[in-house]
Amino acid sequence: MASSYIEGRGDVHVRTDVIGRHAADALAGLLGVRPPSPDLLPPMWHITQLLEAVPQDLIGPDGHPLVGLPTPPAAGARRMFAGGRVWHRRPLIVGREATRTSRILASREVEGRSGRLRFVTIRDEYVQDGEPAVRDDREIVYRPERPDSAPPIACTGAPEESGAPGRGTSLKVDPVVLFRFSALTYNAHRIHYDRDHARSEGFDHLVIHGPLQAVLMAEDLRRRGCELPGRVFSYRLLAPAVGPQTIRARRPDSGTQAEVEVTTGAGGVSASGALSEPDRSELPGLQPA
Repeated sequence: MASSYIEGRGDVHVRTDVIGRHAADALAGLLGVRPPSPDLLPPMWHITQLLEAVPQDLIGPDGHPLVGLPTPPAAGARRMFAGGRVWHRRPLIVGREATRTSRILASREVEGRSGRLRFVTIRDEYVQDGEPAVRDDREIVYRPERPDSAPPIACTGAPEESGAPGRGTSLKVDPVVLFRFSALTYNAHRIHYDRDHARSEGFDHLVIHGPLQAVLMAEDLRRRGCELPGRVFSYRLLAPAVGPQTIRARRPDSGTQAEVEVTTGAGGVSASGALSEPDRSELPGLQPA
């Protein structure tokens, strides 16, 4: 029988459940796309599946869970999504049970302009029918508590005129889209839906999710005919995308067909990604849970 809770074994968390059709349909509706197959999850859509159902009393004041992987390393530390590297071994099948095993892969500290930063890499491995399907290494950065006197981060995006020309896959983002994506991914981080809290963390407006930009980049690669299954999709968040605007995933002007970036309404680049072949020595195979 599928479990609807997280089973923790030290630094390892395991969750087993059915890959749900509703979450896939909801993401398709949000993006305004039609998946190539109704029974197979498109690349990167696994982020809406096998989510941690953390009880409300274990949610911190900023909306982040106080348990799970990882928890903030110190009181007041601010957490941001930094990027990831995903190996799509084979598509997950809707309606069938799958298992996600999560563990901390690495942790390192660096000295940044705003203080000491801690980068934590979490590995999520998805197994279905006893076969490895997806390996998702995501990186979280913890920033020190923000002093009250710190200046706000300048808004990197601006509303874009409707009908403006451009290449790529675009998505008009407003507070409703951010709320729906937060609900779809069960992400309670308040910078995505609470403007006052976003300001308290140094942003002029609501922050567009990093995973939403990753999904948009994967969609643009797929629409260009790039095959993600069997390859590794690596991406980085380069700058916050803040405020209502139209973001666009596109091939960089000087990039290859396997490269993609997200541009904001103001023309800046907020994220970049690329496809590569898996290094078999580095990725010898996913471990079934």
